[in-house]
Amino acid sequence: MTLDDLLRDEIKMNMPFNNQSFSVKMSAALTMIIFVAGVVDSLLSFLTFQNKDLRKVGCVMYLLASSITSLITVCMLTIKFWFVVLTQMNVSASLSVLRGGCVSIEPVLKLFVYLDSWLNACVAIERAVNVAKGVNFDKEKSKRIARWLIIILPFCIMGTIIHEPLYRELFVYNTDKANTIGNATEEAKIYRNKTIGEGVKKAKTDENQAENYVWCITRYSRSVQDYNTAILFFHLVAPFIVNLVSALFIIFGSARQRSVTRTRQSYREHVLEQLSEHKQLVVSPIILLALSLPRLIISLLSGCMKALRNPWLYLFGYFISFIPSMLVFVIFVLPSKVYRNKFRESLTSWRCQVY
Repeated sequence: MTLDDLLRDEIKMNMPFNNQSFSVKMSAALTMIIFVAGVVDSLLSFLTFQNKDLRKVGCVMYLLASSITSLITVCMLTIKFWFVVLTQMNVSASLSVLRGGCVSIEPVLKLFVYLDSWLNACVAIERAVNVAKGVNFDKEKSKRIARWLIIILPFCIMGTIIHEPLYRELFVYNTDKANTIGNATEEAKIYRNKTIGEGVKKAKTDENQAENYVWCITRYSRSVQDYNTAILFFHLVAPFIVNLVSALFIIFGSARQRSVTRTRQSYREHVLEQLSEHKQLVVSPIILLALSLPRLIISLLSGCMKALRNPWLYLFGYFISFIPSMLVFVIFVLPSKVYRNKFRESLTSWRCQVY
């Protein structure tokens, strides 16, 4: 279930936006709030991580790339929302436009959502390696690896979801004259409930003419559906596990190193000290997982009628899953004293250049 499924029956055809339902207007407001907040967060993050003094290790390069992918994610979400609304409001949209949006927008949106999660996981891995190697950590090697991973990751993720555009297609349903419109509409509804729909356009003329339905549907075989579910879990759970394991390794590894040099404190006291110092490393992945879970649950549900009965529940779950894309600055910059100082330096330098 996608945004198309959730808003399809909420959008009124041939009606201006001011006359649309409250659900559509509120969804537009949420979309624009996420867009504005995401753009501001990404620009602040980019301003921080483009600092040359910070870009001496691969970790910052991942964060710099993440600030860009987060910006693209919120932009793609905005494009997705307005594409769904405008093409369903405007019955004159051409089939080529509908087909292009059907095949491309949702897979591209997923690509950048997944890429953002994996870039955060790469940050966690490098921090853990840094703790493990200590003074032997090779910064130049970490930068080379980061460059390659930033290039390779999008292609790897694209390879796991390549089936989506291949199985997306337009389904055009034409009714007969006015006396058959009711039966045809009922048959179309039955068809819709038996498929995984991703967009419906209902073009209605006067009652003496035919009625056209143009749906973007996804037809999966059982094996492809199982693969799609497995990939969905993998891109959500794997980055979370990587983040959590890396955070625990940093805490216990740092505690072990300090217990060797500071023998007056017990190992348990060092662990508690490190846990207090690096608690954001544990809290952040848990928060990100909690925010992403609603999207996973919605993606696994079938049955559009349930969504019609509880549109707000599903819409809330859908939009909340994009909040991580507007939290890069909050999660990585604000808790770090070093990053905050570099942000102030970059901001001061930018102001001097402007004025």
